[in-house]
Amino acid sequence: MQKSLLSAAALALVVVAPLAQAHSEGDIILRAGAITVNPKADSSHVKVDRGSLGGTDLGGKATMSSDTQLGLNFAYMITDHVGIELLAATPFEHDVKLKNTGLPQANGKLGSLKHLPPTLSVVYYPLDPKSVFQPYVGAGINYTWIYDEHVGSRASAEGFDHFRASNSWGVAWQVGADYMLTDNIMINAQARYLDIDTHAYVNNSAVGDGTRAKVNVDVDPFVYMVGLGYKF
Repeated sequence: MQKSLLSAAALALVVVAPLAQAHSEGDIILRAGAITVNPKADSSHVKVDRGSLGGTDLGGKATMSSDTQLGLNFAYMITDHVGIELLAATPFEHDVKLKNTGLPQANGKLGSLKHLPPTLSVVYYPLDPKSVFQPYVGAGINYTWIYDEHVGSRASAEGFDHFRASNSWGVAWQVGADYMLTDNIMINAQARYLDIDTHAYVNNSAVGDGTRAKVNVDVDPFVYMVGLGYKF
């Protein structure tokens, strides 16, 4: 009988223990992992907006490469179901290419740029706070700071210089899930959509007279992150 009671007690602990592995009001959650930014990069035609060729539509479009960096999430649970979350990361770097323009010398890699995408969101966890599996949805605002733009060697040889792109504000949407491994440690996966729009400019000194090309780019990337989290 004693063995039966001990076995029942042990089983009860196994069943009940995960119930303690919950997100609750006042928790601070730190997550870290690999984060990938995959730009959709739907752009306008490339147009000349300054110089003797001003107003010329060169056609074509701009594209951007993907990049993976270290992603960080900092979250604070306002209630058992609602939290505030800040997304940060080490700087992303993207190659920028032009294709199918009316100037063959403009096609190919134009250059590269770096950006940081801090994103502040409100997140909602719909399940019982005691569940070890915690899916969530969120919405917020993103600020994308673009810097360190530079023209590639091939484009520079064609006379392109002074490449630059504007910063961006936009909305952000996300879905994700935590799975608690212990009371404090979790596995996390998340996907986001960021509304990022930028205006990119590049001069061409080979043509002279202040000739500058412009393209509007809806970067609008999907962002994916997988990693581990720790709850304080």
